[in-house]
Amino acid sequence: MQQDPEVADRVRQVIADAGATQREFARRIVMDPSKLSRSLGGTRRFTAAELARIADTGGVDAGWLLGAQAQLQGQAQLQGQAQNVTPPARRERTAAAPDGGRPLQIVRETVRLVAERGFHAVRVADIAEACATSTAAIHYHFPGRDDLLEAAVRWCMDEDTARRAARIADADDAADELRQLIELQTPRTPQQRWQWSVWLDLWAEAARSTAVGRLHADYYRQWRATVADVVRRGVDQGVFRLVDPQSAALRLTALIDGLATQVLASTPGTDGTTPDDMHEALLVYVDATLAAPRGDA
Repeated sequence: MQQDPEVADRVRQVIADAGATQREFARRIVMDPSKLSRSLGGTRRFTAAELARIADTGGVDAGWLLGAQAQLQGQAQLQGQAQNVTPPARRERTAAAPDGGRPLQIVRETVRLVAERGFHAVRVADIAEACATSTAAIHYHFPGRDDLLEAAVRWCMDEDTARRAARIADADDAADELRQLIELQTPRTPQQRWQWSVWLDLWAEAARSTAVGRLHADYYRQWRATVADVVRRGVDQGVFRLVDPQSAALRLTALIDGLATQVLASTPGTDGTTPDDMHEALLVYVDATLAAPRGDA
């Protein structure tokens, strides 16, 4: 069954009313921006769960998005409930509506629980309890565990990218940018350790899941590209020696991953690797392999 082409027009209206760019709206509904673009362009069909997240985030009725009662009923089993077609008016949100909408709340709580327990120890019922909702509401937005895991990975990627951009925004030069990135990746604070715990669990899952594996590869391609760009600017500025940026980025990101894993595996108060050990080792490595000799800078 073909999707009504007017569905894309209604989704565009929701995005416009939200005052967001297409990419920003994709982040809010935890959807691959390229999938949103293809769906809006008519080369891909929106899934029922995606329309549910769009409706929740945009504050509109899902039935209005679909545009026809027959189409709505055809998706009722996947959506978890039948809904009536309503005019394109905004739904009244309840006082208990979570900040950012239900889909983002579900993903944030999923990531928190994964960090605490590991993905395979987290049940949909646990997520529902954390969100003060039902398991049916979870499945309404994310039909399966794979959908939840993919959304959790994408949310972590977006959050990490935003933190990196904010951290290096006011750096003096490329050398300072690289120091800021190293500090950001060193698991000192509870949030940094929490973030790394999520990544370690997702790395393991990436080896088993094709969808997560693709996201993992995309994330590392972006992360290494960020480091390579910093190195390239440093070479141009004369603060780094003449090196191949891509090779330098590969080696440095691999060292960061290895050291962070050691830090998280170490028990505080023992002789294990500490955040200070990691930070110092990375700065020494950068100084030995990248920093331009003092007289040439």
